[in-house]
Amino acid sequence: MRETAAAPAPPTHAPERRTGAIPQQRGDGPLDHAVRYTEERHWDVLPGTWLEHHGATVRCSCGSPVCEAPGAHPDGPGWAERVTSSPATARRMWEAEPRASVLLPTGRSFDVLDVPESAGCLALARLERAEVELGPVSATPGGRMMFFVLPGGAVKTPGVLRQLGWPRDTLDLRTVGGNGYVPAPPTRLGALGSVQWVRRTGRAVRWPADPEEILPALAYACGLDHG
Repeated sequence: MRETAAAPAPPTHAPERRTGAIPQQRGDGPLDHAVRYTEERHWDVLPGTWLEHHGATVRCSCGSPVCEAPGAHPDGPGWAERVTSSPATARRMWEAEPRASVLLPTGRSFDVLDVPESAGCLALARLERAEVELGPVSATPGGRMMFFVLPGGAVKTPGVLRQLGWPRDTLDLRTVGGNGYVPAPPTRLGALGSVQWVRRTGRAVRWPADPEEILPALAYACGLDHG
């Protein structure tokens, strides 16, 4: 189990969830989403890199031919200084570069628990049946699901897993906490597709979840997925 910024993983299978298809996303662009995150959720946002088309080839604006997260990482060092929670500042940033991806810094308003999509779907179904309070959940086109939890959840996770009897580093359960970030809808991850909400942010979704309430289901699902 390790702490890292979320990055695309190889595609696994087309999303199929007990709760139905991924909710239809709004057709607004990155600017509209970034401003909405600051206005409605009071989240910090950060403009990231973007995708550029070179003929039939899609590349990251960073220029690296071997970029590990094309179109979905900060644009250069010192990115933490460019984080903002101001709707006006966010608007100016994306007006300056409308193609910039939307990144959400972690460790501030929330942390993220990142699991394989198959395990995430199983855990989500169990948690919903048990009527556990959940926060937003997103899915990447690379086959991962991200559960938004209370700040500090990334640090707390190893101890909770030990208490649950899961040996360290035996589960494909990643944490993204302080000094990290995750891509937010409608960010595209290379040629794979876009990040989407499984449980959309809004008044009907409590934000964020308590990691201790959802980790038992996530660990169990990851254990089955690993086996």
